[in-house]
Amino acid sequence: MALYANAHKLYLASPASGHDARTRSNGKRVRILATRAAASSSSSAVEVAYEKGQLERPKWAGETPLSRLVGAVISFKPVYSLLKLGARQVLISTAEKNGVPWREMTRQILESDVYKELESIQNPSLVYPDYYLSPFHAYDEGNLSWMAAAEAEPATTSMSIRAVPDAKSADEATQVVRGNWLEAIEKHHRQHSGGSMVRDILDIGCSVGISTGYLANTFPSAKVTGLDLSPYFLSVAQFNERKRSQRTAPIQWIHANGEDTGLPSKSFDLASISLMFHECPTRATTNVIKESFRLLRPGGTIAIMDQAPSSKVLQNLSPVLFTLLKSTEPHLDEYYLTDLEGTLREAGFVNVTEVLTDSRHRTVTASVPH
Repeated sequence: MALYANAHKLYLASPASGHDARTRSNGKRVRILATRAAASSSSSAVEVAYEKGQLERPKWAGETPLSRLVGAVISFKPVYSLLKLGARQVLISTAEKNGVPWREMTRQILESDVYKELESIQNPSLVYPDYYLSPFHAYDEGNLSWMAAAEAEPATTSMSIRAVPDAKSADEATQVVRGNWLEAIEKHHRQHSGGSMVRDILDIGCSVGISTGYLANTFPSAKVTGLDLSPYFLSVAQFNERKRSQRTAPIQWIHANGEDTGLPSKSFDLASISLMFHECPTRATTNVIKESFRLLRPGGTIAIMDQAPSSKVLQNLSPVLFTLLKSTEPHLDEYYLTDLEGTLREAGFVNVTEVLTDSRHRTVTASVPH
């Protein structure tokens, strides 16, 4: 469930603020709230469940005739090139129409000193998996480029706007998406951890550190580590973090493969994976989940936020939009066919829970047995 009311009641600090604003001056916790578009002018809080569609997954995903038709269209290279360009133009124009200065944000990163971070971040001995070397997200180099890293933040903000179209601003949409995700994490850990504290957090596939920053703000006493396969994304994450207020416990950034991190077993209380699995083949998803189980202590929590196959909004996407979407996401069909909850249970996780945390995304949480 998500609570909806006036935007000024939002409690969660942005990562850029460098502090945790989840308490008011009287010390009481307040819940994440978002604006609700309704015919009534009442501003009282209303409890609303995000709506599921009638299907297990969209007709345009998986092994359906429609999905195969879209796949055949995309596989034709001249059409694919046009679709890739079209998808990119739609993303940028939609973002800028909604107040996200995509090109200006990108320019600021590309014209900064971010490049100096690469040497301290990059692991030159890391071997990239084959799927990571393929084009996706309309970039020929995938995530292994400065352009992809520079555009990651506006792209993520634009995603939040699509997920919360009734929000009054991009910032508000982001607070809803991230706030409901964090609320699901805190609720699960509180119920199933046996009272253990969140002391160590691993954010797998952390990208440019947006999710990592929110986790650090929410658990200010925890040691937080962001891990990603792209040294370019990590360079942006580290560069942006340096510009913010110093944290009591600075975020550590690691260039590594989430399938085999090389980190010690039972060394984390929370493993977070946000908006990553839809970019991975099923084998990689399975390996990351197994690795997360190894890394978590007894009572530890895994939290996965990604596209929701049951989302009514995603099931009702127009043919133009879902074709554009699939043209930039080569592993999307595998993701929609993956039994994520079953994979978690097979890895040894218990207390597997799924909840729609916005109109397009689900948060799946589970625990390591005590």
